[in-house]
Amino acid sequence: MSISLVKGQKIDLTKGNKGLSKVVFALGWDTNRYDGNADFDLDVSAFFTDESGKVTGEQDFVFYGQPQHTSGALVYSGDNQTGAGTGDDETMVVELSKIPSNFDKISFAATIYDAENRLQNFGMVDNSYIRAYDANTNEELFKYELNEDFSLETGIVAGELYRKNGEWKFNAVGSGYNGGLAAIARTFGLNI
Repeated sequence: MSISLVKGQKIDLTKGNKGLSKVVFALGWDTNRYDGNADFDLDVSAFFTDESGKVTGEQDFVFYGQPQHTSGALVYSGDNQTGAGTGDDETMVVELSKIPSNFDKISFAATIYDAENRLQNFGMVDNSYIRAYDANTNEELFKYELNEDFSLETGIVAGELYRKNGEWKFNAVGSGYNGGLAAIARTFGLNI
C-alpha cells in the first residue's frame, strides 16, 4: 500500500517489508507556463554520505556522468532530457544489502540542467515527484509530490534514504536550492 508523503514526513521502508531488498526511486515531471527555446532537462542525482553528512569523495556521487556507485548499490537509469510523456522520467535502483556500512544516508536531488543559461527554475515545473517502489513486486511504497512553490530554485533535495537501528527509512526533505547541482553538491562536501 502506497503512502502519500508530505514535506518532513518519515516512513519505515524495511520494518514492515522484511523481503524488501531492491528499491526503485523514480522522478517524474512536466513543464508549465514555459515558452522558451530549450526543453526542460531535469536530472536526478544521489549522494552517499557518512555520519558527517558528507560524501567521502567523488565516487559517492551518482549522476548522469557517473551512473553507478562503486559498491554497485545504486544504478542510475540514464538521462531523460525532455520529461516528455507520462510516468517516471528517471530512476535509480538501490540494492539495500549492497550499501556499504560506512554510509548512513543516500540523498536524492533533482536539478535543472543549465537552468541559469536557459532562464529556467522549478516554478516552471508541474507534477514533479519522487516515488519508490519494490523492484521485485512493482508495489509502490510511497510518493512525495514536490508541489511547494520553488519559484527561484534550480535544485531540490527531494528526500533521503537513511539507516536507523538496522532498518531503512525515508525522509521527505523537499529543500530548494539556488545554484542547481553545484550548490547541492557543496552541501554534501563536493566542489563540482
